[in-house]
Amino acid sequence: MFVVTGVTGKVGAQVAKKLLVAGVPVRAVLRDQAKAASWHSLGCETAFASMDDAGALATAFDGAEAVFVLLPPVFDPSAGYAETRANVAALVAALQQARPRRVVALSTIGAQATEENLLTQLQMMERAFAALTMPVAFLRAAWFMENAAWDIDDARSRGVVSSFLQPLDKPVPMVATADVAATAAQMLQDHWEGRRVVELEGPVRVTPQVLAATLGRVLARDVLAQPVPRSMWESLFRSQGMANPSPRIRMLDGFNEGWIEFEGGPSASHKGATELEAVLRGLADPEHA
Repeated sequence: MFVVTGVTGKVGAQVAKKLLVAGVPVRAVLRDQAKAASWHSLGCETAFASMDDAGALATAFDGAEAVFVLLPPVFDPSAGYAETRANVAALVAALQQARPRRVVALSTIGAQATEENLLTQLQMMERAFAALTMPVAFLRAAWFMENAAWDIDDARSRGVVSSFLQPLDKPVPMVATADVAATAAQMLQDHWEGRRVVELEGPVRVTPQVLAATLGRVLARDVLAQPVPRSMWESLFRSQGMANPSPRIRMLDGFNEGWIEFEGGPSASHKGATELEAVLRGLADPEHA
């Protein structure tokens, strides 16, 4: 049995479906029982657990060949990352109790960074999982190409992509969620011992200028990237409802200053096959993706 958490999100859903295509049994972990029917129709078992409920997670992981762990994203964390600490502690307890043969966890580029930032939450997970006695693999993924979904409306209406990634000609490691899911599904079926790290990005790195130009080609109009001045970030994020924007700001600094990078560097990362334009076309016209 292959157990997949986070199946209501884009990555988790694709991981589960790729495993089903591979012909292996899948158990989808859900919080909402109302969403179970659609997974049953695909041939999945279902289990129900919140990510901070160690007992329910242990039941969900019982009898697993492999478990895919996807931490719930916390974009506006409380001080000290209390939400993530609770989720990680519950996952460690559940995995120690259930003892699956192996674990694959979705992590991030820059998980090894020494400067605190929003991605520190994934570093916390990696360090806590070091206590597990079964083989554990971390899939460190680059910036998701699908983050450009936030840019579609302004690009279509105003011809502008407001970029927090700067300078505009600096290449950024990005990856499609389809490649993340395909890699995760394969890792779940692999066999290894101890700790394994796979660092994954797309075929080429993407500058904000290239992203805007590619989006312009998809939308058949001129689109330009415009930098959002760093001096405006905190007030802007707070106006959008964030209570603690500092970790997000430091994450963006990390990409822009270059200290959020793969531990093995660009030459050692695995490269996905999905091009940026294919992802942007799917975002711009999801019915024909």
